[in-house]
Order: sequence, then C-alpha cells, then structure tokens
Amino acid sequence: MARLADYFVLVAFGPHPRGSGEGQGQILQRFPEKDWEDNPFPQGIELFCQPSGWQLCPERNPPTFFVAVLTDINSERHYCACLTFWEPVESTQEVVFNEDTTEQEEEADEGGQARLSSTAPAQPSQLFAPKTLVLVSRLDHTDVFRNSLGLIYAVHVEGLNVCLENVIGNLLTCTVPLAGGSQRTISLGAGDRQVIQTPLVDSLPVSRCSVALLFRQLGITNVLSLFCAALTEHKVLFLSRSYQRLADACRGLLALLFPLRYSFTYVPILPAQLLEVLSTPTPFIIGVNAAFQAETQELLDVIVADLDGGTVTVPECVHIPPLPEPLQSQTHNVLSMVLDPELELADLAFPPPTTSASSLKMQDKELRAVFLRLFAQLLQGYRWCLHIVRIHPEPVIRFHKAAFLGQRGLVEDDFLMKVLEGMAFAGFVSERGVPYRSTDLFDELVAHEVARMRADENHPHRVLRHVQELAEQLYKNENPYPAVAMHKVQRPGEASHLRRTHRPFPRLDEGTVQWIVDQAAAKMQGAPPAVKAERKTTVPSGPPMTAILERCSGPHVNSARRLEVVRNCISYVFEGKMLEAKKLLPAVLRALKGRAARRCLAHELHLHVQQNRAVLDHQQFDFVVRMMNCCLQDCTSLDEHGIAAALLPLVTAFCRKLSPGVTQFAYSCVQEHVVWSTPQFWEAMFYGDVQTHIRALYLEPSDERVSPSQEAGEAQSQDDERSALDVASEQRRLWPTLSQEKQQELVQKEESTVFSQAIHYANRMSYLLLPLDSSKSRLLRERAGLGDLESASNSLVTNSMAGSVAESYDTESGFEDAETCDVAGAVVRFINRFVDKVCTESGVTSDHLKGLHVMVPDIVQMHIETLEAVHRESKRLPPIQKPKLLRPRLLPGEECVLDGLRVYLLPDGREEGVGGSGGGPALLPAEGAVFLTTYRVIFTGMPTDPLVGEQVVVRSFPVAALTKEKRISVQTPVDQLLQDGLQLRSCTFQLLKMAFDEEVGSDSAELFRKQLHKLRYPPDIRGTFAFTLGSAHTTGRSPRVAKDKGPSLRNFSRNLVKNAKKTIGRQYVTRKKYNPPSWEHRGQPPPEDQEDEISVSEELEPSTLTPSSALKPSDRMTMSSLVERACCRDYQRLGLGTLSSSLSRAKSEPFRISPVNRMYAICRSYPGLLIVPQSIQDNALQRVSRCYRQNRFPVVCWRSGRSKAVLLRSGGLHGKGVVGLFKAQNTPSPASPFSGQTQADSSSLEQEKYLQAVVSAMPRYADSSGRNTLSSFSSAHMGGHVPSPRARVTTLSNPMAASASRWTASRGKWSSVRASGRSSGLGADVGSRLASRDLLSTPHTNGAPPDSGFLRPQRAALYIIGDKAQLKGVRPDPLQQWELVPIEVFEARQVKASFKKLLKACVPGCPATEPGPASFLRSLEDSEWLTQIHKLLQISVLVVELLDSGSSVLVSLEDGWDITTQVVSLVQLLSDPFYRTLEGFRLLVEKEWLSFGHRFSHRGAHTLAGQSSGFTPVFLQFLDCVHQVHLQFPMEFEFSQFYLKFLGYHHASRRFRTFLLDSDYERIELGLLYEEKGERRGQLACRSVWEYVDRLSKRTPMFYNYTYAPEDTEVLRPYSNVSNLKVWDFYTEETLAEGPPYDWELAQGPPEPPEEERPDGGAPQSRRRVVWPCYDSRPRVQPDAISRLLEELQRLETELGRPSERWKDTWDRVKAVQRLEGRQDGRGASSSLLLSAVPHHRRSLGVYLQEGPVGSTLSLSLDSDQSSGSTTSSSRQAARRSTSTLYSQFQTAESENRSYEGTLYKKGAFMKPWKARWFVLDKTKHQLRYYDHRVDTDCKGVIDLAEVEAVAPGTPTIGAPKTVDEKAFFDVKTTRRVYNFCAQDVPSAQQWVDRIQSCLSDA
Repeated sequence: MARLADYFVLVAFGPHPRGSGEGQGQILQRFPEKDWEDNPFPQGIELFCQPSGWQLCPERNPPTFFVAVLTDINSERHYCACLTFWEPVESTQEVVFNEDTTEQEEEADEGGQARLSSTAPAQPSQLFAPKTLVLVSRLDHTDVFRNSLGLIYAVHVEGLNVCLENVIGNLLTCTVPLAGGSQRTISLGAGDRQVIQTPLVDSLPVSRCSVALLFRQLGITNVLSLFCAALTEHKVLFLSRSYQRLADACRGLLALLFPLRYSFTYVPILPAQLLEVLSTPTPFIIGVNAAFQAETQELLDVIVADLDGGTVTVPECVHIPPLPEPLQSQTHNVLSMVLDPELELADLAFPPPTTSASSLKMQDKELRAVFLRLFAQLLQGYRWCLHIVRIHPEPVIRFHKAAFLGQRGLVEDDFLMKVLEGMAFAGFVSERGVPYRSTDLFDELVAHEVARMRADENHPHRVLRHVQELAEQLYKNENPYPAVAMHKVQRPGEASHLRRTHRPFPRLDEGTVQWIVDQAAAKMQGAPPAVKAERKTTVPSGPPMTAILERCSGPHVNSARRLEVVRNCISYVFEGKMLEAKKLLPAVLRALKGRAARRCLAHELHLHVQQNRAVLDHQQFDFVVRMMNCCLQDCTSLDEHGIAAALLPLVTAFCRKLSPGVTQFAYSCVQEHVVWSTPQFWEAMFYGDVQTHIRALYLEPSDERVSPSQEAGEAQSQDDERSALDVASEQRRLWPTLSQEKQQELVQKEESTVFSQAIHYANRMSYLLLPLDSSKSRLLRERAGLGDLESASNSLVTNSMAGSVAESYDTESGFEDAETCDVAGAVVRFINRFVDKVCTESGVTSDHLKGLHVMVPDIVQMHIETLEAVHRESKRLPPIQKPKLLRPRLLPGEECVLDGLRVYLLPDGREEGVGGSGGGPALLPAEGAVFLTTYRVIFTGMPTDPLVGEQVVVRSFPVAALTKEKRISVQTPVDQLLQDGLQLRSCTFQLLKMAFDEEVGSDSAELFRKQLHKLRYPPDIRGTFAFTLGSAHTTGRSPRVAKDKGPSLRNFSRNLVKNAKKTIGRQYVTRKKYNPPSWEHRGQPPPEDQEDEISVSEELEPSTLTPSSALKPSDRMTMSSLVERACCRDYQRLGLGTLSSSLSRAKSEPFRISPVNRMYAICRSYPGLLIVPQSIQDNALQRVSRCYRQNRFPVVCWRSGRSKAVLLRSGGLHGKGVVGLFKAQNTPSPASPFSGQTQADSSSLEQEKYLQAVVSAMPRYADSSGRNTLSSFSSAHMGGHVPSPRARVTTLSNPMAASASRWTASRGKWSSVRASGRSSGLGADVGSRLASRDLLSTPHTNGAPPDSGFLRPQRAALYIIGDKAQLKGVRPDPLQQWELVPIEVFEARQVKASFKKLLKACVPGCPATEPGPASFLRSLEDSEWLTQIHKLLQISVLVVELLDSGSSVLVSLEDGWDITTQVVSLVQLLSDPFYRTLEGFRLLVEKEWLSFGHRFSHRGAHTLAGQSSGFTPVFLQFLDCVHQVHLQFPMEFEFSQFYLKFLGYHHASRRFRTFLLDSDYERIELGLLYEEKGERRGQLACRSVWEYVDRLSKRTPMFYNYTYAPEDTEVLRPYSNVSNLKVWDFYTEETLAEGPPYDWELAQGPPEPPEEERPDGGAPQSRRRVVWPCYDSRPRVQPDAISRLLEELQRLETELGRPSERWKDTWDRVKAVQRLEGRQDGRGASSSLLLSAVPHHRRSLGVYLQEGPVGSTLSLSLDSDQSSGSTTSSSRQAARRSTSTLYSQFQTAESENRSYEGTLYKKGAFMKPWKARWFVLDKTKHQLRYYDHRVDTDCKGVIDLAEVEAVAPGTPTIGAPKTVDEKAFFDVKTTRRVYNFCAQDVPSAQQWVDRIQSCLSDA
C-alpha cells in the first residue's frame, strides 16, 4: 500500500520583494508540516502552480486544473495536481499594488484578458488574485486528484457543512494498493465515493487518451519524427496554450517509447522563470506555454512541436535518422489504418455500412500497440546478443551491439546505431537483460510473436487484428474492472465562481489535520509492511536470430558450390596437395568476399586445430595465412559478423617451426587489420569468453551426484542445450536459498574466472598488437583505430588516454632503437585501459586489478623478446619462388635508368582492367616489375589471378607526362599485407598504382622516386630525351661530315642570337635618336630603293636594326632560312606576300611580308617574317608593338580566298592601346582626339593608324576616304559576294530549315558569347548587324532585290575580339570602322584545374563507390572540360561567320599565345579545306603554334623551372576541339582520329624536339631550327615529329582517313553545345597488351606465325583468337576492311616476289579506276558500285566501312555532287547505307580535258629543290596543271598559258637531276616569274616545248 497524497499545499499571490510588476507565489499552508522520512517536500512548487507567472486579474476567471511533474535528485517523479481559483485582492495587497509603477498595471495576465488603463484608479472590487490548491503525490491518478481537489473547492464555495480539515486529513491518510490490478474505494468524508484501480502490470505505462490526442494534434508523420528524435536523443519542445494538453502530449510521447525509458530531462510544464533550461546541452522533452514562443525562436538545435498549430519544426542543423525500411513504411501504413479506417473503403464502389469507430481510449491503445509491435520487430532476438558477465552477487549484463547489427543486416543503419548507443537502451539492457524477473507484454511479444508478425507482413487485415488484440491487453491493463468505476463526488454549481458573496479560502487548523495524520500513522505501524509481490520467472529468449537472418539475407548467402570449393582447398592444403590447392586458391579468395564462406573457413580451420593439425610446413602456413588475411581484410572495426572473433583462437594456434626452439605463430602475419586495434572488439570478445566460462562453471557436474553413464550423457546433452542466460536464471532463482558461505564461494569463483580471462586477453592483445619487427613503428602509426580512441568507449578513462596514444603512434622517426620502447609503451597503455574498463565493469577486486597492472608490462616485454628470435629466423627462410621479370621492349636510343623493381599493379578505378562492364578477365591486380628508362616509366607483369592465363600486362607512359606522384599505403593483392606504394598519374591518361613487393627496400623505392623526379624535371631542356637520344648516337657519325656541315650552321645560329641580343640591348638606349616621319609621309608606301632582292620590304631603322642598310652574310642566311619556314610557304599560298626573285612587286597588293622581326628584336615570341599592311613602315611597328602585351602587335595570319577578309592575331591590349583611345574619344571635350596628345600617346595613334591601315587594305573598304560609304558597301554586296549556287556553304543546322535560319543561329551564338551588352545609343548591336545579313546574302523568294534599307553601312570592317575585363567601360565611336567585341574567356589556370578534374574523372585512382556511368558523368561535368571546349568552338564559329561575311577579325586575347592560338587555329581549320589535309594541318601547327610562340615548355612544365607552374594542356584542348569537328564532319579531313591522338600523346612525351621550347627565338638559340637543312643523317631516330609521321605514312595508312572526300571551298560550322560534344576516347581507352600504341616501333609486336599443316595431316589450325576489349588493341586485331585488303595485297605481292607498291599509290589507283568505271556505266544500278546519295546535311554523320572476309572486293562509292541522280532503288540504298561503304569523293571537272601529260622535274620557288611532278596540258582551259603523281586527283598548281611570255631552252641549276642531258632543260617565262623545267630526256623535252608553243599559237 502507498499514500495517495504526500502533501497538501495552499499557495497564494504575494508581492514581489523587489517591487517589480509581477507578484510571486507564497505558500500559505502545507500539510503535514514535517517532511515524510521517505519523501521530502519538493522545492519550487510555487513556480509550477502558475507557470506563466503570478499576476492579478481584472475579472474572476473560472477555476483551472492541470498536473505538473517534478523530478527529484533520485530521478523520482512527483505529480503536482494544481487547482487554481481567483479571489478579490485584500486591501493590504491593494495598497502594495497601487504603489507599484503603472507598468505593472499594464501587464497582461496569463489568460490574456483586457489590460488596465494606467489612468483608472484600481477599485478593490476590480482586482482578483490567483490562489492554488496543490496535491503532491508519487502516484499518477489524475482523475482522483481532480475529483479530490474539486471536492475541497466545492466544500469551500458551496459552504457545505463539512469540516475542511477532516477532508484534507482523510486525503493525506488515504492509502491505495501499489499494483497487481486491485481496486479500492475511498471516501474523503464529504458524502463522496471514488474507486481507485491500479494497473495489472506496473511496467506498462498508463496513457489514458494522451497518445490518441497527440496523433490528432500533429498527424502521423510528425509524431513519427518526434518518436525518432526522442529515441536518438534530440531536444524536443512542445508548445500549447493549454497546460493539460502539454502534460498529455509529453505523457503520450513517453508511452510510445515503451519498453525504453526516457532518462533525460522531462518537464511537461516549464515555468516562465526557468526558460533558460532550454539552453541546456543535454537532450530533453519539455512543454512550454505558447505565449513564450518568441523566446524559443533562437534555439538552434531544438525540435519544436506546436500542438495548437499541428506543426513540427526541425532546425537545419538537426538530422533525425528515420526508421529503417521496411519498418518505416509498414508502421506508417498500420497507423493510417488505425487512425483512418475509412481510408481503405474510400474507393470501393459499394462501401459496407459504416462501422462504429473505436472510442478514443481504445484508439489510444491501438496506436500504442503499433509501436509495441515496432519495438518487437526492431529488437527481435536481442537476448541472443546479451553477455552475462557475472551472476552473483548481482547480475552484470553487456549487450553485443556489433553482433546484433551484423546479424540483423543493419550495420549501416543510422537510426538503430544511435538507439543502441543511447542511454535509454543502456537502461533497457540493465533492466530487461536480467534473466530471472517478472515479465510483461513486451517480453511475450518479442519472444513468441515475431514469427507471426513476419508472416502477417503482407496481410493488412491480419496485422490490424493483431494490433487490436494487443490494444485490448493494454486497455485491460489500465482498466481491470471497467464496470465498477462508479464515482460520486460533489461538484460546485454552474458559474459559482462569479458569485459576489465569496469569502476567501479560510486558514485551516494545522493541529486538527496533524492529529488525523498521526492517528493514521499509529494504525499503520501495527500493520505488516506492504511488500510488492512479484511473480518472477525465467525470461523467454525467443527464436535465435540466426533463423531470422537466414530468411531475410539474400545477396550474402554463398552458394553451396562455393563453400564446397573452400572446404576442398583447405583439405588439399592439410593433405599436402599444394598444386591442387594453388589451382583453387583464386576461386577461394573470390568466394571469401561472402560472409558464409568466411564462416565456413573459420569452422573448417577450427576442426583441423581440434584434430591437432596446427603445426604446418612453410607452404601450408603461407596458404592458411593468405586465406585468413583475405577473410580479415573485409572486416570492419566492429567485426559485426564475428569473423575476427572466430579467427582469434586460430591465429594463436596455427604455427610453423622456423628452427629448433623457434616457432612462428600465424598471428605475426595477420596483424595489419583495423579490427585488432578497436577496443569495442576486444571488450565484446572478452565478455563472450567470460560468459562461456561462467556457464561452464555452473554446468560442472557436482561431486555428490554420481549417476550411471547413460544418465550422465543425457544430463550432459540437456546442459549443452541450455544457454548462459538459462543457467543464470536458474542460479538467480536458487540464490536466496543458499547459505552465506556458499554465496561467498560462488562470488569468489566468478571473480577469479573474470580475472584469469583478463590475464589471457592481455596476452592475446599483445600477440596481435606487437609487430613482428618491433623496430618498425609503421604498424602502430598506420592503424586507424589505435590513436582514435575517443569513439571507442563511453568511459572517461578511455577518453583521457587518447591523446597520449595518438602522440606515440604518430612519431615520424624512422627505424631507431628508441622506437622499440615506444611501441611497447603504446601497447601496454592500450592493454591497461582495456583491463581497467572490463575489470571495473565485471566487479574484479582492486587487489587483483593492481596485480594485473603490474603484470601487463612483463607480458609485453616477454613477447617482444620472443618475437625478436622469430623475426631473425624468418629472415633466413628461403624466398618464395617469384615469377621471372619480363623485360620491356625499348625504343632505339632509349636506355634503362633503373632496372625492374618488383611491384603489384593495382586496379585504378577504370573498369577495363578488372573485367567490368567492358567484359574480359580480371587482368588487374598484376604482379611484375616497374622499369624506369630515359623516356618512359614501364610496368610489365602478369595477372595475379592464374585463371586469366599467360597474358602479359603492359602499362607505360613517358616520364615527361608525369603530372602527380603520391606515396600511398596499400594491401598487396596476394598476401593482404600493408605495403608502401606509389601512385603515378600522367597527362596521357595512364595511372600506375603500385604496391612495392616486400623485397623492395624503402631505399630502392626512394631512389626510384628521386630518379623519376630528376628525369621528369631536368635542369635544362638539353636534358630531355629528345636531346639525349640524338647525342647518344653522334659518335657513330664520320668526323669529316661533321666538320664540313657544322661550322656554317653553328656560326649562323650564334651570329643570329648575338645580333638579336645586341639589338635588344641597344633598343632602349638609342630610342631618343629616333625622329618619327612627318604626318604626310606616314600613310605612303616606302620608296622602291629600299627593297632587297627577295621583294620583302625592309625599311631599316638605324637605331633599332643593323647599323648599315646592307645585309651581312649572316643576315642573308637568316633571311633565306626564314623564307624556308612554314609560315612563308603558307603566306605565299594565301597570296598575302610574294617571294619572287624579280624586283617587280605589285604595289596594289594590300599586304607585305616584313622582316622587321628577323632579329627577334621587336617581339621574341613572334616569327622572323610577319605580314603587315603595305602602307605601314617598319619603323612604326616598334611603337605599335608597345601597346600590346609581350609586344605581340596585330599581324595577319590568314586571308579568306572568297571574301578576302583577313584574320589577325595579337596579344591583349595594354592600358594605353585602343581602349585608352576609345575612352579618350568618349570624353565630352570638343577637341579632336589628336589635338592635345603628347609624345607619350603617340604609340596609341600609331596603333589607330595601324588598324586603319588594316581596314584600308581590305578591297571592299579601300575607297579614297577609307569610310565604307553607301555606294561602296552596296556594290561590294551586289557584286561577287552573293554566293552562287555552285559555291555552297555547308552548315550543321537542321536540314529542313531555310537558309535564313543559319543567321538566326549565328545571332544566338553571338549573343551568348558576348556576355555583356553595350549601350544601344551608339548604333545597332553587332548581333543585329550580323543578323541583318540574311537579306543580303539570300535572294528573296520572289526574286526581288534586297530591301534598300539594308544597304546602310551596318557592319564594321574589323571586329576586335578582346577580353571582357580588358575592354570594360569602352564606348566605341560610331564613326570608327572597327568594333570591339568583349567576350568572357577562361584563363590558363582554369584550363589546368579543369584538366586535373578530367584526369580524375577518366582515371579515378580508386574504384568508384557507386558503380555505373553516373559517377563518371557527374565528375566529368564537375571538371567543366566540355564547357571550355564548347566555349572555344563557339567563339571560333563566330569568327568564321564574320570572316565569311567579309569582315576582318582581330583576335586579341590574354598574352596572345594560348586561347588566341586555339581560336585562330580553329578558325583557319574550319574555313580553309587545305588545313584539313595532312600537309596543311602540319603547316597550321608549325605556323600558329610553333612560329607564333605557344609556350610548349612552360605549359608542359618541361624543366625544373616550370615544375611549380604545372601541366596546362592548351594544345591538347585544341586537338580535342579538332576531334569534335572531325566527329561531326568525318569526310572533310584527310587525317584520321589516330593522328590527333598521336599528336596529343607526343606533344607531352618529349620524344621529339618539335614541341620543345617556347618560341622560334629559343629554338634558334639552341640551334634547333635549321639543323635539318644542313645535316643529311642516316637512319637516326627522327628528331621532328613531322618527319616521323612522313616516314610512317609511307609504310602504313594509320594516319589516313579513307572517308576523306572534301567539299569544294567548304566552310565548316560545327555544333558546339555540350550535348553535341563527345568525350574523346583518347582519355578513356587503354590497351594493356602493349601499352600506349603511339610509339609505332613498340606497338608492332612479333609477327603471328603463319598457318601450318598439322603433323597428323589434318586441316590447318584456325587463326581465330579471343579479342578482349580491355586488353587487345582492337584497330590492330580487327583492322577495317580497306586496311585489311591493303595488307592482304602487300602480303600477296611479297609472296609472288614482286616489290610491293606503296599503299597510297594502290589506294589512289583504286579510286581512279572506280571513278572511271562509275563514269562509263552511266552511274547505273547494274554497276558494281554501291551508289549512295549523301545529301549535304548528312555528310557530317558517321561513316562505316564494311568489314568483309579477306579477299572480298573493295566496294566504294566515289560519287560527285551529282550523286543525287542515282537510279538505285531507294529501299536497297536505305538498307545498305548503314553497313556498307559510304564514300563520296569530290571529283573535279578538270580531269576530263587532258591534251598531253607526262612527268617533268620542276624547280621550286626561291631556294627550293627540284621535284618530279605529273604535268597535264589542257588546251580547253588553256592551262598547264601539275600533280604529285599520275593518279593524284588534287591539282597542286596551275600555270595560266595566257600569262606565258616565252618558252626557251634552260640551263641546269643547283640541285637539278644529275643524270639528265643539259638539252632536256627548258624555261617557261610568265608575267609573274620564270618556271624551270627538266624532262627525262631530250626528245620528251622537245615534245613538251612544241606542245606548249602550239597551245600559245592557237590562242
């Protein structure tokens, strides 16, 4: 029995002592006045009576009731029932009140009534003060409290004839039964009757309707959130205006948490004065009145549930983990069925008659039943993970968290992990883990109903039935006698509180109440003490969790076949059948990824230990250790599947004899796993073993019991079945019956069991923590767990030592002896902490604990001494037979720097090598060696998986391509040992992730790194492979040759550089002497006498160039060398400058070649000869150059053949350039911009003049004033500039769109490129100007001329494309003829950063966390590489559009050598078909990239100086752009995609000298530029990449594109959107068979053996072979049809003994024959050709070559533009197009008229050699054309016979063919130049002269 009420208190309003506005509570009376001994009076009741504060009120409020909860220091809850009513204020209170400030009067009361006006005097009748009756109890009977306090109030208000003292005395002396479902009727002596019922089971919470109300107020999702938040220890705050609602909500939430008890702060109603409690750092559940919502706004980590508004607010920083699926969704569904039963019927066509919904009380129990089921499902089988550590004197129980999570398959689940780590669960284990106690509904449910719940999962109605059954039990628990609950209590009348005649609540007589209490106490003393009768039983454990697991685990179950393989392998090992075991081992290692196989391995090994087979020979030992390591490598630190636990006894059992007296155990070889350094693992293992021993302690047969053997056997089998918990339960049941001596004996036995286990574990831990070689601290340093012990355990002891351990493990000193004691010290500290924790928890005596601390250092020291002998002897073991090292093939001149270091090549994240989606075997990891040569880093080896076969794996990259080198620590694939490794990443997209073999010492690895670094960053460019390669072979040359050739070249280079340096040095000193020419002369061309013999204008400034106007011999040589350069050949082709020996140069030519920079004095990074406007003199160029960065002033680099617009390039502008000029012109001053300018601004004027000269040099703008007037503009357009139907321009737009759409598209591009708009007040935007061109260029459909309104001069003559940042604030003059186009471009550092990310995306370095393409595409997008490609193509297409429309463009970005070069090169490639040939592309790269000074050495970080700047692949980005265009226009390029990859690889490889150094000047300085001319080398390695390409092209068609069929004057406009771009396969593909295929000599493997007859006379063996996409080079193994046929042809010719013809000649002949056939057949369908009409918009699509069997006919279609006239049936054509050859070759009409043809030698232009050409005399066209050879279709040049003045006999010159008669020479003189010819003999020369003469006379 227990007291119903402990105290009755009367609390009234009292003034605040400090006179502030609010009052305070005062306890008027309390009964009893003395505290009960067992229950002191709770402090602070007056705060909780009025939680919102004590305030006076202007009107009488109805009485209120609520129950507050106070928690005392012993965590006991006191329920304070408060009934508050209002009484008029007494006069003394009123006086005090009136003296207060008027602020107080304005205070609102708790209910929010009207405020008093400060002016109204306070009348006594107007103010009411609150008074509260409080009942304090430890029992929770809310209704009884309400009735009792209501009765006392009714007696007072109604004035009943009942003594209040008697009522209160009776209340305080009333006792109620504690539990067990009893009931009691009580009366307080006022004619009342109440029935009190106690719940059947005390442990189940009483919720009444609170849970149902909580769900009604907040909804399912919100309540589930709060439930998870409370379980995972978050702070929860309820808000409501009702105190009773707050109390109910908190009660409901606690009821949901059952069977867990909430152990943190719990305050359902928090008083306003205590609001700072909300800032506490610990979790809580608190309720606060909604009036204080503002104060709760600032709480950042509190989840706020607003009961009135129905919302739950979770702060951003708080993450509430949800329930694990499928429990979350199942719980949600069942809750909705309970709360809304109509939901299931809502969609029925014929709904059943509505059933009555369950009452609120019943619904409350149903909701609780759902959560009870949820906990039973969450914690099912928890008792199987309990470890009973002690049984007597009190049970000590630990929960094996890791095993529970592992067996439930919820290791990753955040929610369950947090619940298991929480305080509530710890309380649950200590309370419910006890094996012998009274049980309740939850115990029954979790033990017996789990199977039913699993079966019901998919049957909602059965689930609902189960919920209702549980709900009835819960309801019955709260209401055991529902029918008898009859209350009779007097209530006050309606509105009794409003009566005026109230007297105040009387002061009660303490004596009377105390007397009643004492009387009752005296009676109770005689009665026996109330003992709570408990029915204790053994708690059922339920089905073991393994059974549950096997039903739910799908993917982890290993097939029986795999387990069989594991068993077989182990039996082979122990039977000594090592070869058999070796075959099975790879399959076993793969199987061990599964959990069941690992368990199987542990079980099998355990059986062999039991059979005394633990001592192994060396090979057996190696096998067992490898399998153990494989098992352990996938164990997490918690070991949730118990694999490490199963192996722990085995690693201390298996051993091998190293020598007499020295035994090595397996533990010394399996230490490198994180699980051994995790304290939780050791604790769980220790407790598990202790439990086993304690169980055995009580299962020992007692001495007295002697029974027959049969009975003993039965008893033993029964004992085996009993779990440790069952044994403990039995012992706890017997405990009270034992004598004290027996009890003491059992306690001592248990204690010594724990103690002995602690000693055993100290030994075990030292075995696994001390490394074999204790001088190496690597093991401890690299263990993730040893230093990071904060997370290990909850005890403070454990946390305190984390720092010291971390320090000792992070020591960096290498291998000194001092380290030994450090290792030992660290292990001793680790073990000591463990011992402290487990012994304290297990109740080991302090004496024993001290003994252990003394023992641990001795154990560790002893073990170290043992290990030293083992380590010494293990070093003497014969080494394991390793595979032979495979030597790599080297290039000629490549030398080995470091011989092979044994390494394992590990997978790098690409799928190819490991047999991923690409198919193929797991080639990686591979075992082999890494070699370092002067040129490459090479790995060669074999796959470690023997099932793959004898495949050689090669991965290599040039040393120069290394971008990052990183030390790593990795597990070797074979032994699973942690080894040092190295990860090398290269810019050619190779990655070597290597683990060094054990035999490779750290010094060897370090030497490898140093040598690699030395080779990667030589101090000077001469140290690179391209130079050292040549020097290694110079000794073989004959000295005479060297002597002859050397001096002239060397002197020439030396002189040139010397002169240049002099000039540059003098330039700044002598600047003052220079007088600028007068204004009149500036625009005039220079006088004729200043020209030299090569017609290059040379106006020499006396100060800045050579002192005399005559050229020195060295300068002459310079000039001739410069003229030989690629630039000049191209300028000549474009007609930008003539280089003839005649002195007559047409003055009408707008541009000239200036040698002003031949000494590299003006700009070091420019070429020697530059194209400048004719009207600009050389001395002005020096000043112009000052306006531009790096002195890179605008020069012409290309001219459009059609529109005659020119493309210029320069560096970005300095501040004083055009930008400054434009800014000056926009100032409002009326003066001319030229008027007030000083000498300092003269360069700006020169610059303006220079740009004006460029504009004037264009034919369409070159009228007298230089302004594009209306007439000149329109005539230019109406003239030859409307495209004819023949000269069509292909766009890549929608084929159906009208031509006008092309311009719309261009406007879109324009607007997106120009990120900034400019003020429209100064004229139309450039975009609109561009857009307006569609009317000029496309005739109207009705044939009308374009609207005259469009003939205004709307386009600028010159567009300057500059950086947006540089041109900020510029407002161009509308009268200028040039316009600035500011664009945003990326910088070189952005390219570098983007490339780094691209490298990581393509070669990640480690396997992806989520397999599949998504992660690759995400990282590709993050790199922004394709975005930069898009930007480049977009700008280039824009420039192409402008040039095509006739406007010139100056690209002036950054320093003029990165993005400028990219854009300018792309523009030329898109605009000029010549650059899309092999020769043209070479010329383009030589001209724009090499001559114009792209900084290859700087961007490629070629030397030590550039190491910090890193690799910036500007050139590679350009090649990627070309690749994108190539993909879209595959028929426009003569070279193949492989050619681009080849250049991409070798521009970074430093194998050739082509891409070294930063400018021509630097190349001359090193003597590189002209070395090829003087030296005629033999079969030396090529120094130039072009020379290498030429040589290879003659031998193989690898660089040639068979689908090459160019359009006439085609301008390409590729799509540039990112969606149209493809990732270049250069970045992603790899060939592991031979390494990168770009070193041709290495890629050509040994020839395959020919087919041979089998000796038995059978058919020859098939040459079929497996082609692995990840391993073989597919282009080599499966060549395309044409390559295969050409190879076959070559083979057949070789067999026939004929000299094989060059592939190109064969190919050209085949093309010519096909064309002839096609013409003769009239292109009919009967022809053997496949005729395919390829409309022009389809030309950009992919082209396929049919791959037929060897010897098939080569079917190609070489149709011309008229191919649309094909008569092939369209269906056949459509069917065949996709698979057959689509080949369209542009055919010139010139081939039809050949009057006479033959071979002639022709002398090239100035200083060029004689070459044999095929000449064709065409009478019809009056031309003499020449080709490279007979079958060539591309005309290389035309001599117009109209220009021929004479044909005369000639004389042989230098370089002419030696064997030919002198009379075979003849000259043809034209108005332009003299052509020198030489025939093969005299008659044919005569014949040619006659034929040409007859043509001339006919004309």
